[in-house]
Amino acid sequence: MSAEDAGTPDEPYADRIRTDRPVSARVWDYWLGGKDHYEVDRIAGEAVARQVPGIVAAARTDRLFLGRCVRHLTADEGVRQFLDIGTGLPTADNTHDIAQRVAPESRVVYVDNDPLVLVHARALLTSSPEGATDYIDADVRDPDRILEQAAATLDFDRPVALMMLALLHLVTDDGEVRRILRRLVDALPPGSYVALSHACVDVEATRVAVEAWNDSSTPHPIKARTRKEIEALFTGLELVEPGVVSCPRWRPEPNPWGEAQETMTFCGLARKPLGGAA
Repeated sequence: MSAEDAGTPDEPYADRIRTDRPVSARVWDYWLGGKDHYEVDRIAGEAVARQVPGIVAAARTDRLFLGRCVRHLTADEGVRQFLDIGTGLPTADNTHDIAQRVAPESRVVYVDNDPLVLVHARALLTSSPEGATDYIDADVRDPDRILEQAAATLDFDRPVALMMLALLHLVTDDGEVRRILRRLVDALPPGSYVALSHACVDVEATRVAVEAWNDSSTPHPIKARTRKEIEALFTGLELVEPGVVSCPRWRPEPNPWGEAQETMTFCGLARKPLGGAA
């Protein structure tokens, strides 16, 4: 997900790709070992990693949380619809890859406004014959646009899992974060789920990382929040155990990167009550 000065979704995507400044999705791709980034992103990513050695682990544990969360939702909770906002650049085991391995009929809509993600969106649009995927070029700050277009693929009369990983710390205004969440959650039927991950300022390394990132000439400044503030994002929803925790501590299981210590990214999953709106 990119900030507003990345351009608007109605501009030609080629005109919106910025190669003179680091972009969050591309730096994230670099930390995950991907190939879809530029020298300016590598420079920024290495500068932050030198100051905060745990930043790469944070990116990886956030990605591993995505996998565990989607598998839990499909295998254990029977969810078959996902709205993944702030998708980032395609990599191994995207949301639809994970969900459709468990339930081939799963339907997934991706949302991002980074023009480079749009270039690679075809990798997100592969689907099992039984299921469906779609990609929406939109900003999280325009939830009405997202919901309107997502309705072409998702049935909002049935449970939907809203995935917003490493996204809301890119929205620095607390009131805007609450407005976005309220509009999106209100549109979800009871029995739906909300999964979030967010930079947590309670971890000392986070404060260093945020300062380094915000000093890197990025157009996408970050605002880390406390664990209590992250928990408050789930207000009105029923948190799933173990609640809001550092990503490696959310239902851990073996992974290709090995065991990680507590990282600066915290996460949680919550259910919209069956009794009515959150």
